[in-house]
Amino acid sequence: MTREDSKYWLAFASIEKIGSVFIKTLFEHFGSIKSAWCAGADEIYKVENLPKGQINDFINARKTTNPDECIEYIHSKNLKFITYTDSDYPYLLKQIHNPPMTLFYKGDLSRCNFSRTLAVVGSRKASEAAKTVLTGIIDEFKNTDICIVSGLAIGIDTCAHQAAIKNNLSTIGVIASGFDFVYPKQNKYLYDRIENECGVIFSEYWPTFDPLPWRFPHRNRIVTGLSKGTLVAEAAMKSGALISANLCLEQNRELMCMPGLLTNPNTEGIYKLIKNGAAVVTRAQDILDALDWQIEVNKPEKPVSKIETLDLTEDEKTVFELVAANEMTVDAIVAQSNIDFGALTLILMNLELKGYIKQTDGGKYMSVVSVG
Repeated sequence: MTREDSKYWLAFASIEKIGSVFIKTLFEHFGSIKSAWCAGADEIYKVENLPKGQINDFINARKTTNPDECIEYIHSKNLKFITYTDSDYPYLLKQIHNPPMTLFYKGDLSRCNFSRTLAVVGSRKASEAAKTVLTGIIDEFKNTDICIVSGLAIGIDTCAHQAAIKNNLSTIGVIASGFDFVYPKQNKYLYDRIENECGVIFSEYWPTFDPLPWRFPHRNRIVTGLSKGTLVAEAAMKSGALISANLCLEQNRELMCMPGLLTNPNTEGIYKLIKNGAAVVTRAQDILDALDWQIEVNKPEKPVSKIETLDLTEDEKTVFELVAANEMTVDAIVAQSNIDFGALTLILMNLELKGYIKQTDGGKYMSVVSVG
């Protein structure tokens, strides 16, 4: 794609009050992204199925948006991007009815096999039992070319990404804000590992766009749209995971569910989906059967990082990663981890008892275990 086209795609992406459907409609009507951007107001008002309010918002925003400045801004942020017309735009995502027109990303697209993509969604308040079972299932894919897709939230998302990394799988995280934000803050280490080691982080949002509540269910269409099938690990009756399940069905992809304890409120949505025909998954082979995949181990063993060998909970790992990188005060850890003070005090005490960290004379915490 030429710089000339790129700058107009980015100019559209920078306008917060319009979305992918609006941009796609204009692009298809005018035949090129430049023509869509430069079209006269009278011509745009004649385009069918465009809300007049969004047309007004676009025309007003266009007056103060410089496409050349947009592309320079993205370059200054060291962000990569692909657009709807690029040859490396994910084929599966292009098939959904409202694909993102521009995807900003960090990481390396070549790490991911976009024809072996499995979305994993579930509760942010996931049970330990669900996380244990999910990790065991992903363990069975070790060293294969399967790519795990999720939303980088806490709970099931975090568990899925961590299990992928542990098992030398590629993984894709789809975030619900621009890249100026890391949400939740305690997953900063996951962002860094995915970007630098094993996958891609995608966002359809301009870097400055906030993680507003409505953007989380909206980004779920990308999680499921990137994927051949979606595994729901836990889902309450009213949950983002259930929204993802419905999106999966709308996109005509395979829906799978991991059963759990009947007494757990987070399994109510699971059993509703199973009753309506979702495939039941208790082991990795169930996923392979549902997706009609034949896979072989084809990756060399990746050296296990020292931190993966430590006996740490999810929150302990977050805190340990922070103090292993730099000596930090309690207040600094709270600010970067988003863990409340009371819980953090207990985590720090446990890490000290395990012999992994210590407190310095200056009141900071530091690692006493080499993870290099």
